[in-house]
Amino acid sequence: MRLADFIEANTGRILDDAVEFAITQAPAGAGLNLKRLRNDIPLILRAIVLDLRTAQSPAQQRDKAEGRAPAAVGPESAATSHGRSRADDGFGVNQMIAEYRALRASVLRLWSADEALAARSVEDMIRFNEAIDQAVAESLAEFSRTVDSWRHVFLGALGHDLRGPLSAVVGTADLLVDSTKGTPHARQAERILSGGIQLGRLVDGLLDYSKSTLGGGMNLQLSACDLGPALAEEIDLLRVSLPDAPISLQVEGDTCGHVDDARIREAVHNLVTNAAKYGDEGGAIDVSLVGAGDGMAISVSNVGEPVSGDALNDLFDPLRRGSKTAHKGEHSSLGLGLFIVREIALAHGGDVAARSHDGRTTFVITLPRNAGDAR
Repeated sequence: MRLADFIEANTGRILDDAVEFAITQAPAGAGLNLKRLRNDIPLILRAIVLDLRTAQSPAQQRDKAEGRAPAAVGPESAATSHGRSRADDGFGVNQMIAEYRALRASVLRLWSADEALAARSVEDMIRFNEAIDQAVAESLAEFSRTVDSWRHVFLGALGHDLRGPLSAVVGTADLLVDSTKGTPHARQAERILSGGIQLGRLVDGLLDYSKSTLGGGMNLQLSACDLGPALAEEIDLLRVSLPDAPISLQVEGDTCGHVDDARIREAVHNLVTNAAKYGDEGGAIDVSLVGAGDGMAISVSNVGEPVSGDALNDLFDPLRRGSKTAHKGEHSSLGLGLFIVREIALAHGGDVAARSHDGRTTFVITLPRNAGDAR
């Protein structure tokens, strides 16, 4: 009997073996849904039977063995559904993959015990293993996507819940600063307010990250404005908060456009702060805004150790920090600053890029003059 026929004839036995193993693998506190499991596994086996009976080229077989077969058109595969259900049930990735190992072993053990294996059995076993490998790849991809989605939902809910009490802290600290001016407690009140404002930035960054990774994108409030004065005001504030870093601003051309100037200021704030943390201590930070044609470009440049091409590409990934130790403030960073810069640029229909050459690292944000049309 060919393996495809054997699986069809013995689905019940294979299913019982797989369910028994899944029960032993279920982590403490996991909500193992046996009904869903008994629905998923027969669908996975049916897909494997169909695969075994489908003629395939050596290249197609190799892609399956490596988990690179093209995604099926139409409804999601049984393996994809299984991966999501395992994430929802609280399984770990190793426990989920262990189920496939057990399923593989169960099918081959029962088949070899019941059948006198012929020469063509080797071909069936190879094809079966390839189908299992592809199913593992599909389940793992969906499992990871689901776990990441739940993680982002948690971060978003956490950030949202922190905003209320944090606003109360900042508001109270602001009152304390006003009422303690000229007293011995003025400095302590200012530190409380400064810490609350910094925490507020972290929470806002967490919410922006969570929404962006869930596909919500970056919220923009577009309006007609001149970025020149807006960035000049932001640079003045940065000079106060970064007194040891000489910051210059150069503005050229037409800098009027239809953009979210608050978000652009946030992006420049992140870039300058990042330059102060990772550039040479006390080194100059040069900011420029150039408007020409239908677009504008903002660059932030600092002196410091060169950054490799691979490292430059990774800097915009979330929850990453520079490989070089920061001078200060690294402990209060979530590693979201450059990720948020990129999201702001993309939300405007622009982009951001980094380059490092001759001891200078430069970040350049390119923006369309009319972000509404670009989006």
